[in-house]
Amino acid sequence: MIDDFLDLKSISCFLENYLIEQGMDTLTAGYINLAINLLALLGLLVLANYLLRRFVVESFKAFTNKTKTTFDDFLIKSNFPRYVGRIIPILIIYATVPTILIDHEYVLRIVIFLTNLYKILLVVWIFRSLLRTSKNYLKTREEYFDKPLDSYMQVLMIFIWIVGLMFVFSEIFDRSVISFAISLGAASAVILLIFKDTILGFVASIQVSVNDIVRIGDWITFSKYGADGDVTEINLATVRVQNFDNTFTTIPTYSLIADSFQNWRGMQESPGRRIKRAINIKQNSVKFVTIADLEKLKSISLIAPYLEHRQKEVDKYNKSNNVDTSIPINGRNQTNLGIFRKYADAYLHDHPAINKELYLMVRHLAPTPQVIPLEVLCFSKDKRWENYEYIAADIFDHLIAALPYFELQLFESPSGDDFKYLADNLKSENIK
Repeated sequence: MIDDFLDLKSISCFLENYLIEQGMDTLTAGYINLAINLLALLGLLVLANYLLRRFVVESFKAFTNKTKTTFDDFLIKSNFPRYVGRIIPILIIYATVPTILIDHEYVLRIVIFLTNLYKILLVVWIFRSLLRTSKNYLKTREEYFDKPLDSYMQVLMIFIWIVGLMFVFSEIFDRSVISFAISLGAASAVILLIFKDTILGFVASIQVSVNDIVRIGDWITFSKYGADGDVTEINLATVRVQNFDNTFTTIPTYSLIADSFQNWRGMQESPGRRIKRAINIKQNSVKFVTIADLEKLKSISLIAPYLEHRQKEVDKYNKSNNVDTSIPINGRNQTNLGIFRKYADAYLHDHPAINKELYLMVRHLAPTPQVIPLEVLCFSKDKRWENYEYIAADIFDHLIAALPYFELQLFESPSGDDFKYLADNLKSENIK
C-alpha cells in the first residue's frame, strides 16, 4: 500500500520535478503540475464515467431482457443504472485526489468538499429513482391502480430531500447532522407554516385512501371548482380531473375531505343507472273516462288486460253500493291520467333496456298551480353516458307522443307566437 502511494506520488510529481530540472522556479512548476494533474484527473473521470455508465446500463439492459418482471424495466426508465455507474468515479476521486493534492491542502479541501456534496446529491437521486420505479411499477398492478400512489411517493421524496439537505448544510457549516437537526427543530413553527399545504395534502391523501373516498378513474362532480369528469391523478397537493369536454381541472386534495362533492362510482358499480324525469300534464286535460273511451283504449295491447280487470272491479263496487253512475264523480271511475300512468308503468316493464330488478315506478308529484308532474323513476341497464341518454330520450319520446291517445295534454308556457295568434283572432272577431 505504501509502495502504491509512493508510485502515485512520484507519477503526480513527475512533471513538477522535470520542470524544476529544466530551470523553472519551484512555485510555478508546482502550479503547472497541479493544473495538468487536475486536467488529467478530470479527463480520467469523464472517461471512466462514460465507460462505466455504458457498461452498467448495457449490462442492466441485458439482465432485464432475461427477467419476466417489469420492475427492472422501470429502473432503466428512471435512470437508476446511470446513477449507480457514477459511484465508481467518486471512489476514484477519494483514492487519488489526496495523493495528487497532498501539497495543496486548500485545493484538496475544496475538491473533497465538492465531492461530498455530489455524493449526497447522488444518493438522493438514487432514492428518487427507486421511488419513481416503485410508483410506476405499482401502477401496473391492478390492486394499486386506483390508489393515490403519487401522494405517498411525493411525501417520501420530500422526506428524502429534507434529509439530503440536512447532510448538505451540515457539510457546508461543518456541523454534525444530529446537531443540525436539533437546531432545525427550533424552527419547526416556521417549517410548519411553509409546508402547511403539503401537510394538509398529505393528511388528506391518507384519509382519501383509508376511507376510499376517491380513486383514480372515478367520475366526480365538484361544482365549486367546475369539475365534472374522471379523476386522472391524485397528488400530494392536487387532484387532477379530466372533464368531459377534455379540459382539465385541478382540485386541492384537502378539499375532498373539507367540502362536499359527488362521486358517481356507486352508480358505475351498480347494476343500473337511474332515470328520474317528470312529464308535466296540463291539469284541465285530466278527466273521467266513459265506456266509449274504455272501448277505444282497450285496443292498446299493453293495458288491455289491466282495463278489463280494473273495470270489472269498478263495476262490481258501484253495483254493490247502488251508486248512481249517471254522474261520473259518484262511486269509483277510472281517469285518463290513471290509465296513462298504468300504461307508462307497463311500457317500462316491457322495455328491454330497463333493469326490472331495481326500483321502477311512475308516480305523481305534488301538483303545482300550473301542472301535475308525472315522474318516471327507473334504471337503465347500460350505464354508459351516451347510451343512457339514448334510452332516456327513447322512453320520453314515446310517452310524450302517447299522451294524445289518452286525451291528455302536455303543459307548455305560452310563447310569443301564442299571444300573436290570440291577438290575430281577437282582431278578426272585432272586424266581423
